[in-house]
Amino acid sequence: MATPGAPPPRTFNRQFSARSRKAGVKTITVHDARRTFATLLVDLDVHPRIVMEILRHAQIEVAIEIYAQASSPRRRRL
Repeated sequence: MATPGAPPPRTFNRQFSARSRKAGVKTITVHDARRTFATLLVDLDVHPRIVMEILRHAQIEVAIEIYAQASSPRRRRL
C-alpha cells in the first residue's frame, strides 16, 4: 500500500537515484537503502517492534527474521 501523497514508486526511484548522483555518493537502490537503514537500527539495539513500525511491516517476525540475521556479529566478521 502506497503512502498517501507519495510519488509513484518509479518516480521515487528516479528521484532517489538523481539525488544520490547529485550528492556524489554511490548510487544504490531504494531497497538497499531501506535494508541498510534497518540493519543499522538493529545494530543500535532498537527494539524489533520499533523497527517493524518504522518499516511498516505487518508482522514483527518479518523484521526480526530479515534484519537480525544480516546484523549478527558472526556475519559482520565475514
